[in-house]
Amino acid sequence: MTPQYLRLGATLYVPATRPDVAAVANGERLPNVRSVIVCTEDSVHPAQVQAALESLSDSLPRLRDDGPRVFVRPRSPEVLDRILAMPGIERVAGFVLPKSTVDSLTAYAAQVPDGFTLMPTLETPDVFDPGAMVALRAWLQASELRPRILAIRVGGNDILNLLGIRRRPGRTIYDTAAGPVVASLVAAFHPFGFAVTAPVFDDFGDLDTLRAEVSRDLDHGLMSKSAIHPAQIEPIEQGYRVPRGDVEAARRILDPHAKAVFQVDRVMCEPATHTRWARMIVERAEAFGIEPPDTEPAAPRDASRDTPQDAPLGRRLALP
Repeated sequence: MTPQYLRLGATLYVPATRPDVAAVANGERLPNVRSVIVCTEDSVHPAQVQAALESLSDSLPRLRDDGPRVFVRPRSPEVLDRILAMPGIERVAGFVLPKSTVDSLTAYAAQVPDGFTLMPTLETPDVFDPGAMVALRAWLQASELRPRILAIRVGGNDILNLLGIRRRPGRTIYDTAAGPVVASLVAAFHPFGFAVTAPVFDDFGDLDTLRAEVSRDLDHGLMSKSAIHPAQIEPIEQGYRVPRGDVEAARRILDPHAKAVFQVDRVMCEPATHTRWARMIVERAEAFGIEPPDTEPAAPRDASRDTPQDAPLGRRLALP
């Protein structure tokens, strides 16, 4: 069975101020969306918080049971209180908790009732302190929230902001000083049973570098990636398709009758050390499919050259 976090795919961020939140969240505007995060935090100007909450309140009762999985990103515990009181809140899958620390998660833990999944986001100065991350992990492991943690999200732009940098054109996050920070977060959480998702790539006109970053995400064990523009969804999820040779190797590694060590295409396979990788490969193939043989990747679409008729959705989705 495919883990639930893998089914998130490319998770589209949508500011709650959009007038068509329900249409986007239901997959009516974008049928290929698997999951949506409706944001009331960084993508909403402080002066527009009330309007964002009114838009969210209007949209929740119209969410369909058969649409994409919908999550809400509250701005604060106080805003979450208001959101939890809205009619239709039971239609969302859970909440993305911003600026997560032990203190903030303690406050959220007292609010969120059972039945909702949670995705804490690591994006505060604590991410630079390995001791703080170990303490947070230990707290989560012991907390009653643990069974509801769907994944740990990495707030890439907040981490870059703390460093006072932005990606230069053509650079992935791994080509910046934030790259080692992302790697350290993976090391702090992933080996201990927490899924970790990949940070957003904010240049939606450069799909080639997005594809390169997705490849680097996978090298770090990161699955599911935040998307801020519809043009990013297909390249992200195409990157999650599995090479046919990897599927064959994974199945042979998982064969209960496999030898202790064998080779596939001159690469050593050792079930004792490769089983976790093999399970992930099979699960990815189930969720996103297998790469077709002998095909060239589709030419990237330059979203910055959308026609006026095509562009408004993308421009409204892009976060300021």
